[in-house]
Amino acid sequence: MIRKRIKIINVVGARPNFVKIAPIIKEMDRHRADFRYYLVHTGQHFDSKMSGLFFDDLELPRPDFYLGVGSGSHAGQTARIMQRFEKVLLKIRPDIVLVVGDVNSTLACALCSVKLHIPVAHVEAGLRSFDREMPEEINRILTDAISDYLFTTERSACINLLNEGRPEDRIYFVGNVMVDTLLNHIEKARSSDILERIDLKQRQYAVLTLHRPSNVDHKEIFIGILNGLREVQKQTPIVWPIHPRTKKMLRSFRLEKMLLNMQHIKIIPPLGYLDFLRLMLDSKFILTNSGGIQEESTILGVPCLTLRRTTERPATIEEGTNVLVGTDKDVIISSALKVIQDGRYRYNRVPELWDGKAAIRIVDILRKELKG
Repeated sequence: MIRKRIKIINVVGARPNFVKIAPIIKEMDRHRADFRYYLVHTGQHFDSKMSGLFFDDLELPRPDFYLGVGSGSHAGQTARIMQRFEKVLLKIRPDIVLVVGDVNSTLACALCSVKLHIPVAHVEAGLRSFDREMPEEINRILTDAISDYLFTTERSACINLLNEGRPEDRIYFVGNVMVDTLLNHIEKARSSDILERIDLKQRQYAVLTLHRPSNVDHKEIFIGILNGLREVQKQTPIVWPIHPRTKKMLRSFRLEKMLLNMQHIKIIPPLGYLDFLRLMLDSKFILTNSGGIQEESTILGVPCLTLRRTTERPATIEEGTNVLVGTDKDVIISSALKVIQDGRYRYNRVPELWDGKAAIRIVDILRKELKG
């Protein structure tokens, strides 16, 4: 049994992390007699569009520590996070460190913690794409291998962890904290005026997000996707909140001219959480390579065409609205046309425990386990 209040560090580094950590912090606030938490932002993503807006929209407290690591190679970024996070650990001496998702910050902070014999809780454990070319897959596998508390979002994740030899009594099926955040904010998002600001009408547009290296760092693949989008936008306008990485690669490959002839693709800057949630909610369908958007679209009941060969979130396909279409131009076009012609063509149901109570379960488990 440890001290009266559990001293915990919650780690975020990139936009998806903020969405996942928000309901956990909200729940810890309800149990202040049990928790003394600190929020550490590694700075893996940080600017007013990619991070600042999310803190405001999600009503997150400002970080207690901002590490300011910035971008860079995977090795360089991971090393900088570890060097700076170690100083925080030595100063705070937490009872446990909680990490979310699968970004470099997740692995770096988990590894740094266990080296100092500090337990780690991993939220969103066990997800597997079985594609080791994805850096996120490596982060997921390694973080799970060293974590003490493994909180999973779907049954397949529990099976993956058991197959990898993780002890059953360390695996907790709790549901999806991203769904908690969505359900907590959907009514507020309905009041966003983003459609009016960018001149869109409900159900008369598609949303595109595209940022993964496997899609945008290879010129031939990127061109193939753009050629597919060229045909899709002739049938349905596409709004594209462009990621800084994608914008950089468009310039690097000199592909901006390709977009000039696509008059029905509207490129806009990155959006805050509430604006983007409203954009998804009222769209006809979504084209993405984001894992989180596959989950959010399932809850919203909006068809999702994922521009990847694999997904670490099989529940979104088996039960949700998600379809893997890869990066082949013809498959992208045919899949989009099916949605356009048939409307919301896939029946979907809400996956088990995606009920808005995942954070409650996580915090209850931590209280029971750490307070004895």
